[in-house]
Amino acid sequence: MPSPSNTFTPQAFVEFALQSGVLRFGEFTTKAGRLSPYFFNAGLFDDGAKLGRLAQFYAQALLASRMEFDMLFGPAYKGIPLGAAVAVELARRGRNLPFAYNRKEAKDHGEGGALVGAPLKGRVLIVDDVMSAGTAARESIALIRAAGAVPYGVAIALDRQEMATEKQADGSVRDVPYSAVQYVRQTLGLQVCAIATLDDLLGYLQTHRGADMDAHQARVQAYRDRYGVSAA
Repeated sequence: MPSPSNTFTPQAFVEFALQSGVLRFGEFTTKAGRLSPYFFNAGLFDDGAKLGRLAQFYAQALLASRMEFDMLFGPAYKGIPLGAAVAVELARRGRNLPFAYNRKEAKDHGEGGALVGAPLKGRVLIVDDVMSAGTAARESIALIRAAGAVPYGVAIALDRQEMATEKQADGSVRDVPYSAVQYVRQTLGLQVCAIATLDDLLGYLQTHRGADMDAHQARVQAYRDRYGVSAA
């Protein structure tokens, strides 16, 4: 049984994601068209035990970050169960906060509108799984500001630490020298809290040796060398 101090470390999260089948190795094509040696699919935290454990990792990371926010927002679709689970876990730890989420399509009956849950107000933390291009964050920021609240930060499970892409006028896509997380921090001015990073994944592979792990480590390191950004 791991000691409490080691239960929610980034590398413990990497191990949990691997055991849950959420993090896999192989050859996967990303949205940017890159051939990635690993794939992270938070949709596979697909039962109560996994989702509850995931929420514990989020809550631990957020409390350790000392980020100051007034409520949680889960962007449709993956952010909805993630945000709800994190709200429950934070309340269990003594920090009971309002929670809201959005619909992809606004309702024109019943309570109507695109937002569900607590009214958006104060400093709002967006809860999502990963950040590929910052598009989802920008959409959430627009919704939050339109409601008169302040977009404060984003909590994600994994920071891929790789170059984002930018669509050109001619429809082509080019790499840019910063990651989606760096864009959200530096350009949009939001705090970002990640449970783990690609460097944490590499650290895990380096400490769990074996033929398979060594091969995965070499491929992930090569991917990091080609597409990675600095940790700053």
